[in-house]
Amino acid sequence: MDYDVTRIRSEFPGLERTLYNRPLIYLDNTATSQTPAAVVDAIVSGYTTAKANVHRGVHTLSQEATEMMEKSRRRVRDYINAASEREIIFTRGTTESLNLVASSFGGSRLQAGDELILTVMEHHANIVPWQLLQSRIPFSIKVVPIRPDGSLDMDAFRGLLSERTKIVSVCHASNVLGTVNPVADIIAEAHSRGIPVVIDGAQALPHMKVDVRALDADFYAFSAHKMYGPTGIGILYGKEALLNAMPPYQGGGEMIESVSFERTTFAELPFKFEAGTPDFVGASALPEALDFMERTGIDAIVAHEHTLLEHTTRRLLEEIPGIEIYGTAPGKCAIISFNLKGAHHYDTGMLLDKLGVAVRTGHHCAQPLMHALGIEGTVRASFAAYNTLAEADAFVDALKRVASMLQ
Repeated sequence: MDYDVTRIRSEFPGLERTLYNRPLIYLDNTATSQTPAAVVDAIVSGYTTAKANVHRGVHTLSQEATEMMEKSRRRVRDYINAASEREIIFTRGTTESLNLVASSFGGSRLQAGDELILTVMEHHANIVPWQLLQSRIPFSIKVVPIRPDGSLDMDAFRGLLSERTKIVSVCHASNVLGTVNPVADIIAEAHSRGIPVVIDGAQALPHMKVDVRALDADFYAFSAHKMYGPTGIGILYGKEALLNAMPPYQGGGEMIESVSFERTTFAELPFKFEAGTPDFVGASALPEALDFMERTGIDAIVAHEHTLLEHTTRRLLEEIPGIEIYGTAPGKCAIISFNLKGAHHYDTGMLLDKLGVAVRTGHHCAQPLMHALGIEGTVRASFAAYNTLAEADAFVDALKRVASMLQ
């Protein structure tokens, strides 16, 4: 069946906006995707028909809200092929998921003199939590470099593994380069030495189907808002045995079995890691986003995005002198990070905005990668299921106009 992008776009009311009397061309999908009407409708329904705190009430509304949230947990379990809903922890986003792992799992596993392996392409969310832990435990962080095309240097990775390596934590896909890392190989290499692996999947789930059991990932973190879902909802998958052995990340309501001033005992998974009132309305709307992706077909979405990526990249290189694109690894996600010779990325992005094109500028929460590339930041255009070839062409034409002003 042909990819019906017109039908797909009709599901996204946010795309109907105009900017400066021009149709909006939204190419900031790596930061956050737009949301289909079905997700918005589910949020409205949650707030208007079942706004009651979950897991705490015997009354009908509370029971309905609880069932909606737990149905969503089961839906996520099935979507990523987790073994149990007890392995699905709701958080506020990938950032909180990674903080949870670093603080709870890292805090109980890492000791003075141990080593943690990251890559140079990590988002700050997979760097800073580990550095915060370093202030309490003097372990070392080792960093895997990249090759000129933006792919991970796997030989260097293997060379960093040692008897002192206790955790490997890597992104599945780079939010700057688009590089898709060989996480199955990384996990297999680490597991052969008994080393657990944490995967930041924020940029991967929107562009591929992920089976956490096939990967044998120990932890896998991702966010709903990057895959057409609500903001403020993240998921941490963790193997049940590891989660059971970890201490709670936060304390409060929901995550307890009993509390006295002398002693507290904690609830079973997954509630042990879900302190306080959750965003049960947002969590309950997440299945609508997963339904959209499955209804459209993740393979079809990826093929469509790849067509946009290749078409746009070819035109940029052929028609804009002095453009430099960062990240050319085979099989990359539909992300184009670039700079115009002699132009600041911020100026480029501001002028594109005046022409109706929404892109990202800056270091993209990946300053160590920027330093490795020898730059301060980039302009980043990224595609999603609803972008069109006409939009890609309009973006290139707008950038040509901007280049003529700045170069």
